[in-house]
Amino acid sequence: MLLTLAKNHYSHPILDNGISSFCHLYNDSSDRNHKHYLSDSSSPSLTDPNRLQNQRSNLDTTIEMEAKELPQPQPQSPLIKRILVVDDDPDLTLTFKAGLDGYYYGDDYKKRFEVYTYNDPLLVLTQFKPHFYDLLLTDIYMPNMNGFQLCQKILELDVNIRVCFISALEVNIQALREVYPNVSFGCFIKKPVTMERLIKRLSTELD
Repeated sequence: MLLTLAKNHYSHPILDNGISSFCHLYNDSSDRNHKHYLSDSSSPSLTDPNRLQNQRSNLDTTIEMEAKELPQPQPQSPLIKRILVVDDDPDLTLTFKAGLDGYYYGDDYKKRFEVYTYNDPLLVLTQFKPHFYDLLLTDIYMPNMNGFQLCQKILELDVNIRVCFISALEVNIQALREVYPNVSFGCFIKKPVTMERLIKRLSTELD
C-alpha cells in the first residue's frame, strides 16, 4: 500500500506532463537557437565549394557583360598608297609587285603600298582611273610610247599624281626638260635597284 502511494505521489500525471512538456519545449528551443547560432557563425555559404564556384561564375558573367557594354576601340585602317607600275618587262613588274604590294612603311607602319602593274603603256591610258593612283612608276624606253609621253598623257587626266622614272640608261635631264616642259624629273631611279632602296625612294616621294 505504501509502495502504491509513493508511486502515485512521485508520478502524478499532471506534474509529469507539465515537467515533461516544459523540458521538451526547452530542449526544442535550445536546439533551434543552437542551430541558428551555428548558421550565423559558421556561414556555410563561405565554405561551400559549389556555392563559391557559382558566385565566382556569376561575378565573371557580370564583369564580362559590363565589359561588352563599354565602347570597344576600333582597329585603325592603314593609309593605302596606290602605285601604278608601267614597264614592258613582265619579270620586272612581277618583281616590283611582289616586293612592294602590301608592304607597310613609315614610322608607325600604318601606311601600305598597293601596286598595279602594266606592260603596255597604251593599255594604261585606256584603263586609267583619275584620282585613284598616288604615284606612277614608269620605265622610260618602251615600245609604242616612252615614259615621258605616258607621263604627259596621265598628267592631263590627273594633275595630282606623282611620277617617278626608272631606267637602266643614262638620260640628259636638261635636254628632256626642254622637250617635256610639263614633266617633273625630280624622281629618277637607276636600274638595277634594290628593293630596300626602291621602297625608301617611293615612300619619300609619297610623304
